[in-house]
Amino acid sequence: MALLAAGFDPNFTESYPLVLILALLVAFAVYLILRKGRKAQAEVNEEIADVQKAASEGFSASEQVFPPSADFVSKARVKGMDGYHKLYRRSIDDPEGFWADEAKELTWFEPWTKVLDESKKPFFKWFVGGKTNIAYNCLDAQIAKGLGEKVAIIFEGEPTKDGQATEIRRLTYRELHAEVCRFANVLKGLGLVKGDTVAVYMPMVPELAIAVLACARLGIVHSVIFGGFSAESIRDRVNDAKSKAVITMDGGYRRGKFLPLKQTVDEGVQDCASIEKVLVVQRHLGQPDAGCSMKAGRDVWYHEAAAQVTTDCPAVWQESNDMLFLLYTSGSTGKPKGIIHGTGGYMLQAYTTNKYVFDLRNDDLFWCTADVGWVTGHTYVVYGPLLNGASVLMYEGAPDAPDFGRFWKIVQDHKVTVFYTAPTAIRAFMKWGDEWVQKYDLSTLRLLGSVGEPINPEAWLWYHRNIGAERCPIVDTWWQTETGGHMITPMPGCTPTKPGSATLPFFGVDAAVLDENGNETDTGILAIRKPWPGITQGIYGDEKRYLEAYWSRWNGAYYFPGDGAIRDKDGYLWITGRVDDVVNVSGHRIGTAELEAVFIEHAAVAESAVIGVKHDLKGQGLMAFVILKTAAAKNVNEAELAKTLNGMVDAKIGKFARPERIVFVPDLPKTRSGKIMRRLLRDVSEGRELGNIATLADPAVVEAIRNKFNAKSA
Repeated sequence: MALLAAGFDPNFTESYPLVLILALLVAFAVYLILRKGRKAQAEVNEEIADVQKAASEGFSASEQVFPPSADFVSKARVKGMDGYHKLYRRSIDDPEGFWADEAKELTWFEPWTKVLDESKKPFFKWFVGGKTNIAYNCLDAQIAKGLGEKVAIIFEGEPTKDGQATEIRRLTYRELHAEVCRFANVLKGLGLVKGDTVAVYMPMVPELAIAVLACARLGIVHSVIFGGFSAESIRDRVNDAKSKAVITMDGGYRRGKFLPLKQTVDEGVQDCASIEKVLVVQRHLGQPDAGCSMKAGRDVWYHEAAAQVTTDCPAVWQESNDMLFLLYTSGSTGKPKGIIHGTGGYMLQAYTTNKYVFDLRNDDLFWCTADVGWVTGHTYVVYGPLLNGASVLMYEGAPDAPDFGRFWKIVQDHKVTVFYTAPTAIRAFMKWGDEWVQKYDLSTLRLLGSVGEPINPEAWLWYHRNIGAERCPIVDTWWQTETGGHMITPMPGCTPTKPGSATLPFFGVDAAVLDENGNETDTGILAIRKPWPGITQGIYGDEKRYLEAYWSRWNGAYYFPGDGAIRDKDGYLWITGRVDDVVNVSGHRIGTAELEAVFIEHAAVAESAVIGVKHDLKGQGLMAFVILKTAAAKNVNEAELAKTLNGMVDAKIGKFARPERIVFVPDLPKTRSGKIMRRLLRDVSEGRELGNIATLADPAVVEAIRNKFNAKSA
């Protein structure tokens, strides 16, 4: 038929030789395409297998098991494994009924008509038609329950004098409500309305939480940008989101230094046509401008605008699937992706995970050490605890300012009961020494948590002994920006824990471990079968990228989070790390392509490859291998060029993304089809024997890289 369509007449005998030749050519072309496809897939499978092998190297399921104490179980919301299994089974067998019952504990102004709409899978909709407002649920609803005079936020600034914090503030739910309404009225005065997007670039101060809640109260989409990001990172995010305004602060404190945030914003929004206003909150103590230059007609001091408005601001009702916020996260390509979260589903995920995983009680003071610039801060500093009527602690600065005991002094002084931090921080505490912990009374702690990356058993056990005094359960939580809240986690009154394992799925999470072909296995790739309320609504402005990144594997039957996993004999899940080109550095996801895009901008650089390697403190660090252009390689000072490239990373992404080392190499290991074999670079970096090199085009390249790597660091 294809030949007929091409105009060949089968009855014309003189065309037979031509037809035969064409048919043979077509068949050969198809063979080559299929061969290339099988070869490419084989290379992909080989890469994944090697990443999995490296990630799980030395893995052994801990034989130590730590059940919750009888006293903890007796007071817990869910008691024992029977209680967990009963709720979990219902959440899987009857998800709509389970989540509808949970959602009824929140305030809805109009009821939903459908719990879950899967008609446009994987763009799921939860509580369709329901109208609510998350800020109302965080504040007004709590006041209506009689919690108006309860402390909502305790804030401690970093600066100290004679060993004591110079700034401690307490806001009750009633006071926080008033400040949020005041801030919302200022936003309205700037001309911002429901559906507009606003970027927020601030330190960890109460005004950050207030700004976020004020946006949510009005139906304004907030896009919080971590205060450590560079001006260029601000520009990229503002332009992608088409933000109309930026909320910022003159500056904040970090390790004793005042960091001028407004100056970074000024540089970042220079080429942002969508920006109409920059709202600046005063932070620098006693100095109204802190060196800020205010642009007439664009920049507004918050304290001046706030003096002109009231604290009366009704909440704007949101349809459950209206966008609540955008949060940018790294992907395997160079451009950060704007993860969309809706209102109702995310609100329920934040509410239920705080309620069950942290088993929050009326007298708890909850301290999550994450910055609100990351999703952990959204869900477990602002929204989740307040939805549960809890008291939250916010700390502005570093854990080692002015000394290594700062966190433990805060726990002692404020009587923190639930403490949630990252494995990177725990490993730093271990390094600093037990004596810093022993100086302080941590007896108020009743529950500990870990977040951001897999925790190694040694750090888990140290945390258990030294911070938890062998009495506090540890909830080692796995989740990500896209999930909105916890996905794999112990329940503190139920789950016997194993050091290093995230243990079992949260309610409604149908988790599997698959191989590349979609077959269940004990060691493979983590996958999620069914939607859950907090699932992202997609990537802002890039539906195709969302489908490719998360739903292209396994014929779209599973959500692909990008992490490897091992399921042990007890069904416990052990997260082994990323299986894509995203590296988790101190809990921050960084796409290797982001750094490679920075390096290639330098005139001397021809090509580069960035990989993740094991790091004792950070969990993973970044290693860069850079090829120089021939002319540049003859005269370059490698040490100076490495400094320059690091400076470019600082300026375009942020200092937290600096590689541990930049190695200048003559070539990169590639397959015969030209694909960089990053796993071999990991083998070299971590001193391992090389993995499978059957597809390596030139084995001599790896030896040259190994020799250069083992020489003095650049």
